[in-house]
Amino acid sequence: MPVSSDTQTFTRSERIILRLIAIFKLVKSISLIVISAGLFRLHHQDTFDRFVDWLRHLPLADNLLGHLVVDGVTKLGPGKFQALGLVAIGYAVIFGIEGTGLWMRKHWAEWFSVIATGSLIPFEIYELFHRFSALKLLALLVNAAIAIYLIGVARRTGKKHH
Repeated sequence: MPVSSDTQTFTRSERIILRLIAIFKLVKSISLIVISAGLFRLHHQDTFDRFVDWLRHLPLADNLLGHLVVDGVTKLGPGKFQALGLVAIGYAVIFGIEGTGLWMRKHWAEWFSVIATGSLIPFEIYELFHRFSALKLLALLVNAAIAIYLIGVARRTGKKHH
């Protein structure tokens, strides 16, 4: 049985799925805010040096992957972390807008999420072929499924507005 919101009508399953997608987007937003706070702190040389020292003492640092991570972070230097923090904040804002709009069942948020999520898919495909990992494949599949689902919902609910 459809339930009416302020702007559109959703089935019970659509409401549940839209809420799950909204929660997913909001969790990503909060996570990126936390990550950006850490990245901004690494902009200072003394904090950066302590972070690199901490990385070197992790059990991971004894293998090839650990050495690559430590070397990569060291080569970036503290100056790049402020830019990375700004990028993380930018994505956090986008995910926050998506999640809030979907939670509030706004039609514009469906299309905003389709565009935002869909715009990253070409980069995810590139990354998948450049350096394959199961996590990258999972991210691609989840984002593609979200975009496809939201296209269907947005098209159906958009017809009810005309």
